[in-house]
Amino acid sequence: MPISVVCPGCKAHFSVSEKFAGKQGPCPKCKAVINVPNAPAPAPASEEIKIHEPEQFASGGKDSKGRAVSKPILRKETRLQPVAIAGMVAGAILVFAMAIALRFVSEKLPFVVAGLLIVSPPLAVAGYTFLRDDELMEPYRGRALLLRSSLCSLAYAALWGVYAPLPAYGIITGEAWQWLFVAPVFICAGAGVAYACLDLDFGSGAMHYCFYLLATLLLRFALGWPPLWAVATASS
Repeated sequence: MPISVVCPGCKAHFSVSEKFAGKQGPCPKCKAVINVPNAPAPAPASEEIKIHEPEQFASGGKDSKGRAVSKPILRKETRLQPVAIAGMVAGAILVFAMAIALRFVSEKLPFVVAGLLIVSPPLAVAGYTFLRDDELMEPYRGRALLLRSSLCSLAYAALWGVYAPLPAYGIITGEAWQWLFVAPVFICAGAGVAYACLDLDFGSGAMHYCFYLLATLLLRFALGWPPLWAVATASS
């Protein structure tokens, strides 16, 4: 039986499935945390209303010969299928091969920017597929997932744009202790982007951004560019 809840932030009314009883989740409108109350206790046996089933369903949905007359409702499976995983692996190999080929291009920055914008949305979708919480809320699919992943990936790419001038201005000089302050700022920013775009909690959002960061750092390595700390040292 659906449970009625009221958002403490925007006061919107919602009905959620009883499987979410006693759990928490973000409001679809204002993102405030909603505490779903426990499901109401069933009525006493004396007050239950019993409805007689048609004869053909009286034995658990089977006819007189024991054959099923109705099909169970299956939960829609949204996890990655083997074909999709194989496609992602093939795409990743192709992207790395193109990155290695760009080593021999003198002016590679325009290709790098274009490539980053192309690979970022698939990375955002892949990370969301593994990190979303199916038990708390329905996952995004189709056009909604494409739009939200595109916005998330654009914000992630913009964080690279924020980082790029830091070594040139001397904000990062290559000393190890500086990363203790710089890295958490970017990870928190990435987690906030994942929360706003994909409704991931802070921990899952941070892991989502770190997954994207690791993939793009590997592409940077494939391009033959020096590590971030080496760039910082050279700029100091």
